Amino acid sequence: MTALDDTAVSPRERLYGRSRFLWFTLSPLAERRIANFRANRRGYWSLWIFLVLFFFTLFAEFIANDKPLLVRFDNAFYYPVFESYPETTFGGDFETEADYTDPFVIELIQEKGWVIWPLIPYSFDTPVTDLSVPAPSPPSARNWLGTDDQARDVTARLIYGFRISVLFGFTLTIFASIVGVAAGAVKGYFGGWTDLLFQRFIEIWSSLPTLFLLIILASVVEPTFWWLLGLMLLFSWMSLVGVVRAEFLRARNFDYVRAARALGMTNRLIMFRNVLPNAMVATLTFLPFITAGSVTVLTSLDFLGFGLPPGSPSLGEMLKQGKDNFFAPWLGFTSFFAIAIMLSLMIFIGEAVRDAFDPRKQITGDHR
Repeated sequence: MTALDDTAVSPRERLYGRSRFLWFTLSPLAERRIANFRANRRGYWSLWIFLVLFFFTLFAEFIANDKPLLVRFDNAFYYPVFESYPETTFGGDFETEADYTDPFVIELIQEKGWVIWPLIPYSFDTPVTDLSVPAPSPPSARNWLGTDDQARDVTARLIYGFRISVLFGFTLTIFASIVGVAAGAVKGYFGGWTDLLFQRFIEIWSSLPTLFLLIILASVVEPTFWWLLGLMLLFSWMSLVGVVRAEFLRARNFDYVRAARALGMTNRLIMFRNVLPNAMVATLTFLPFITAGSVTVLTSLDFLGFGLPPGSPSLGEMLKQGKDNFFAPWLGFTSFFAIAIMLSLMIFIGEAVRDAFDPRKQITGDHR
């Protein structure tokens, strides 16, 4: 029997793939979860599409920027994306940073060299000064999605806005998961009065009108990325408490937990080394939905004017411009489809993750 003989492949390897040929070996449970995830074709391809879009926007400064990627001047190379250079470097008169949107500066550079621009020669806050029609201008060969009412390129703002929305959602999900898992673990493991009092507090806290409180707090102080993250964290951590609490309540009286107590292990070690891995299975299925909810709240605050600082690349602010400029439909269509596609991809990924961790889910020939 040779290595190329198909009869050497077991039915299990045909179903899950030959993970033994990797530098690591997946357990049968992990292989079954991966196969369940891939069986949900809609979620599987949504994950790849989302990763490509997110990877693309991570390098927004190299794709959409009003500074050149590379400048060759007087037999020397300059990198304006990474470093600021005064205008005098290229033979100008001012000691301030060179304005590469100024035709005079570009002429100075081209006399002794050349310039390589990004694919989109505008940043999210760059005003387009040579429009043929008043702003907002319709899509054109130079401005693929047109400009907004402040003459800023919509394509550049979309790329930067997508990145900041996803990063905000990921960051909030991570911090909210840490707080929520810790609170649910304490409630479920100790039970009794700890669980009772904590549950009453959560019932009171969760009954508060979250969006109105965020609007009030954001109107009192000047909102920034981290300030908004802290405000939303005050209410986002409760989404995982119930799931983790239920898992800890179920597992705290299992034999292996009692054996660990008898061996003298501390409660902290038992909670986070023995019980928490079982609770994380249910927790992971909620993370994509929490991320989608975080992006939705940020978009809502930006749309109402209580979100990120003015001028920041924001999908909610783009949506508001579409509402305020009905005569410029490209603004509304761009923001609507961007938000709809982003949230749809996250929801589809969440459904696939839920199927992957569902022990009752069997692999079938249904490839959605």
